[in-house]
Amino acid sequence: MPTLKFRDDRPTLIGVVHLPPLPGSPRYSGVDINTLVDFAVRNARALEEAGFDAVILENFNDYPFRPRVREVETIAAMSIITREVVRDVTIPVGINLLRNSGPEAAAIAIVTGASFIRSNAFCETIVSPEGIIEPVAREVIEVMNRLSAKVMVLADVFVKHASPLHRMTLEDVARDCVERALADAIVVTGPRTGEAPDPLLVRRAVKAVNAKVLVGSGVNPSNVNDYKDAHGFIVGTYIKDEEGQVDIAKARNMVSAVRAIKYP
Repeated sequence: MPTLKFRDDRPTLIGVVHLPPLPGSPRYSGVDINTLVDFAVRNARALEEAGFDAVILENFNDYPFRPRVREVETIAAMSIITREVVRDVTIPVGINLLRNSGPEAAAIAIVTGASFIRSNAFCETIVSPEGIIEPVAREVIEVMNRLSAKVMVLADVFVKHASPLHRMTLEDVARDCVERALADAIVVTGPRTGEAPDPLLVRRAVKAVNAKVLVGSGVNPSNVNDYKDAHGFIVGTYIKDEEGQVDIAKARNMVSAVRAIKYP
């Protein structure tokens, strides 16, 4: 399976597949695993066809979330879905297991052939609708050590739908994530899903760390040029239709907009 790589000519574009409620989640409707796999594969194919550089699978509809996934059914379902998507597409596949199940996501990624994970609270304690969520960097690294494998970690700082339980600056948190928690890249978001961050925050993060910085929410064709300092975009909300599936026309528009970013 290909690994996630960042481009030199433009930001790397990662598309999100928002999965339906999975087994074990409170909103699971009882659909069989094949239906869930078909949904994931179809949407991942659409992103690849549109020209996205990578895809990340997310249990977006499993809310209300726990701080960490405890249900073995959910972990089993995500493992099966991820493995089938990895087999079906040629672009890198990642996992975000909400709300902050980074160690579980790392284990799934390694055994299924996915190449990266996103962790919402990798290196800082946050207050969220799910309660106080503690960082998981040590546990993620331990999973990799036990399985003698490496997956790339995209670590959020000042993540959406939460407030940090500290008085550190964004720069200090970003540096700690990279230098002490061993994150591979930093993700900067707006306050809520679909809302873009202040471009100044992104520029501050880029200057603060010797690592890649991605914008993790709110990016669309009309504002990509505001984030030309970023090394990548994670795009979910904009590219969806009313049923939560990837709209191929919107996905292609997003790709065209990123390829047309103008640099000085």
